[in-house]
Amino acid sequence: MKKNFNSMDEVLDFAIEKEREAAEFYIYWADRVSDRTLKQVLLRFAEEEKKHERKIKKVKKGEVVLKPEGKILDLKISDYLSETKPGEEMDYQEALRIAMQREKESFRLYMNLAESVPDENLRNLFLGLAQEEATHKLRLETLYDEIVYSEN
Repeated sequence: MKKNFNSMDEVLDFAIEKEREAAEFYIYWADRVSDRTLKQVLLRFAEEEKKHERKIKKVKKGEVVLKPEGKILDLKISDYLSETKPGEEMDYQEALRIAMQREKESFRLYMNLAESVPDENLRNLFLGLAQEEATHKLRLETLYDEIVYSEN
């Protein structure tokens, strides 16, 4: 992982690439699962990552300012779930768990990067990116709570 950024553009390019990789991950698995509903869920996850990528591109163009704006609620559901690996026979619950794990990892990445840079503008940008990931994770955890825990 690259930690030494020389400019805001390098940070944003890094974030854009991470979002692109995440979208490609979901598209890859959407093409491999047999369940049509799960395929649609994975494609929705990919679209969320593409939206995030577009937002970061707007930040890069100066159309949007991305900075931390308060604390995001963390249900911490993913903290208590065992790690799940994607597979062709995964179900909706497993797909949600994988998505939560990925958002949590992205959040940690941006938080670690925020702690590693001395520049306040870069730090705020990383904190803003971390907050975006935390927001995505919260949505997934809320969905998981509604679907999985309501069934049990």
